[in-house]
Amino acid sequence: MSETRIITGNETAALAAKLCKVQVIAAYPITPQSKIPETLSSYVESGELAAEFVRVESEHSAMGVCISASLVGARVFTATSANGLAYMNEQLHWAAGARVPIVMAVANRGLGAPWTILNDMQDTLSQRDTGWIQLYCRNNQEILDKIILGFKLAEKVLVPTMVCFDGFRLSHTVMPVRVPAQEEVDEFLPPFEPVYEIDPDDPININPVVMTDPLPGPDGELCPSYMGFRRRLQETLENVIPVYREVGEEFAARFGRDYSDPLYRYLADDADILFVTQGSVASEATAATDILREKGIKVGVLGLNIFRPFPAKDIAEATGNARVLTVFEKGISYGYEGVLCSELKAALYSFNGNRPEVFNYIVGLGGKDLNPGDLVEAIEEVVKNVEEGRRITSPQWLGSGV
Repeated sequence: MSETRIITGNETAALAAKLCKVQVIAAYPITPQSKIPETLSSYVESGELAAEFVRVESEHSAMGVCISASLVGARVFTATSANGLAYMNEQLHWAAGARVPIVMAVANRGLGAPWTILNDMQDTLSQRDTGWIQLYCRNNQEILDKIILGFKLAEKVLVPTMVCFDGFRLSHTVMPVRVPAQEEVDEFLPPFEPVYEIDPDDPININPVVMTDPLPGPDGELCPSYMGFRRRLQETLENVIPVYREVGEEFAARFGRDYSDPLYRYLADDADILFVTQGSVASEATAATDILREKGIKVGVLGLNIFRPFPAKDIAEATGNARVLTVFEKGISYGYEGVLCSELKAALYSFNGNRPEVFNYIVGLGGKDLNPGDLVEAIEEVVKNVEEGRRITSPQWLGSGV
């Protein structure tokens, strides 16, 4: 029987991995995610989870263990943050290229230097081109749900998946979380069945050196070239959104919470101005929207449930009636603008004849506090700029100080 627990985001992530009956865990501690492997280690030590917990000397080694374990057919989980994720970079490319369905929880944290242990999304946004699926969470319930959903999705399409949530703001904050019964999770997520079997009597070559052009294998069949492998990964990711919808619908039928829409929407249909964001900022934007609606400003929220692959068509269609889009994000592509802002503009160009004004706000870097009042003031500033015909083309830094 399901139950409600009051737990932190980190405890939620560990519990979700336990419910998914992961078989191998390899992780290196780094603030603010250290409680995740610590909790999983206690589950293994107490016998609550029948898994191999591999203690490693670095995040790079952790991902190497995860890749190897997944290749031989285990369900694998890890977690990291910030510079630990950056240290994994080489192995992230390898995991995606090897098509191993690892799920990794990332408690988002700002990258050094200068050092901060507090939150922004620069760590995962900087890894968006490694070939991993990226899911983002608004609250602790979504952490649990999206790890379970993430395993189902990853194992269907054979692409590794990050489940990203705000460090400290979610990782260390207690919230009520509805926890499903183990039997329900087992029915939704059966044991992982690898696409091939490792058999010493029938050896196979995994991830060999490949050439520029396809070459015949021992059976005479042409094997893909390097570019062929890259194309296959891209084509798979281009077709992930329909699978995400399918898995989300199945999740909703089983657990009653629906993530089949790539977007979280709040009062978006009739909005003149839309917040576009992801992670916990979407929750703050929801509260700000209620305040602004009381002031007579027709505002709504679009939050991304999935950032990679980017739901370009969905977001273009969802913004078709808005006059103004305000993108609030905890990351920036240095030298240009916010990452989400650039992706949004590209989606509008490709799928939507509507050309709303777009304002970009960089917020919350290094844990800078962000609350609904800050967002209300920013939208009032946007309204004034629009009324006075001022176009702002560079990103605005909300609350940055000196």
